[in-house]
Amino acid sequence: MAKLSEREWMVLGKLWESGGATLSELTEGLYGETGWSRNTVLTYLTRMEAKGLVSIDKEGYPRWYRAALGREDCRAQARESFLQQVYQGATRDLIAAFLREKPISAQERDELRRLLDDMEV
Repeated sequence: MAKLSEREWMVLGKLWESGGATLSELTEGLYGETGWSRNTVLTYLTRMEAKGLVSIDKEGYPRWYRAALGREDCRAQARESFLQQVYQGATRDLIAAFLREKPISAQERDELRRLLDDMEV
């Protein structure tokens, strides 16, 4: 799967939230954030279908659009891509950078310790 653009994330987000939508519903749902016209949304959907990101039920009318990939699958791919691109796969460096820049609460620290213990790391 190719890296998703910010706009592709937006379209998929609306499809994940709704479980699927017609072009009109999706255009309405995206308009407030993007100002996109119906034609713009249709262009994105068509391109995303070609990439395997969106499935289109072409049998019924109006056509029904769904995310072809799950949210967690996309998140996992984005995390892995970011980890490789920015930290050359060094998970420890990524986590350390996040913790230095945005400290966590004592409760979050305890939960993280439990998670690491459960993973036998």
